Amino acid sequence: QVQLVESGGGLVQAGGSLRLSCAASGHTFSPAAMGWFRQAPGKEREFVSVVRRVDGSTSYADSVRGRFTISRDNDRNTMYLQMNSLEPEDTAVYYCAAATSWKWPSLQTGDYAYWGQGAQVTVSS
Repeated sequence: QVQLVESGGGLVQAGGSLRLSCAASGHTFSPAAMGWFRQAPGKEREFVSVVRRVDGSTSYADSVRGRFTISRDNDRNTMYLQMNSLEPEDTAVYYCAAATSWKWPSLQTGDYAYWGQGAQVTVSS
């Protein structure tokens, strides 16, 4: 059984920062990549960022590039999303996900086999 648990969400003012963490557990769990998605009320879940396990390659959505930084610690099976210069438009539930497919970059929800429960991020104006 694979489990992904997000932490670090919360309420922040515009221009502020938050750091999300995603801890993965499970028997011999070695995903090809891990990613972050977000879903705002009334909108579809959208890709935010992904990091490849083997070499740390990253990809970002245009809306967050330059403000968000994804990283991973393979030894701890943990992934992070450092979010700076937050904007009210970043308000959403953020989900971490693990991809077993070697497709790169993994930008679609269908590329991911495992999902966390989500962490609320609210940015006030």
